[in-house]
Amino acid sequence: MREFARDLGLGDAVVFTGFVDKEDLPKFYSAAFLFIFPSLHESYGLPILEAMACGCPVITSNVFAMPEMAEDAAILVNPYNINEIVDAMHEVLTNSSLREELRKKGIERAKKFSWRRTAEEYLKVYKEVVEERNT
Repeated sequence: MREFARDLGLGDAVVFTGFVDKEDLPKFYSAAFLFIFPSLHESYGLPILEAMACGCPVITSNVFAMPEMAEDAAILVNPYNINEIVDAMHEVLTNSSLREELRKKGIERAKKFSWRRTAEEYLKVYKEVVEERNT
């Protein structure tokens, strides 16, 4: 991959970090121009929300849970269509107003999720199940 980046003339513009500790991820998300997550099998798009919470514009798959997680706060692409992904990347990287719009929407979208809210929703479902069984 390093050779490929070099052959494209990207030189130092692409950073190959290797493994990144969980504690350091917010630094990377916050410094990035965009986060690309063209997942094919993700069941829950936690990385999408992490990037959004840090104000990083997101491009993600239009399959599985990603559209539900992202809603209108990200650009959704067909993960099997490289041209669609490249076009979305180009649009975000060259359109500062779109980047800012995605950044703001992403921050607001991420605020709708929390571990507390998740636990409350699960508790609500469990209570409903118990009530149904008791009737």
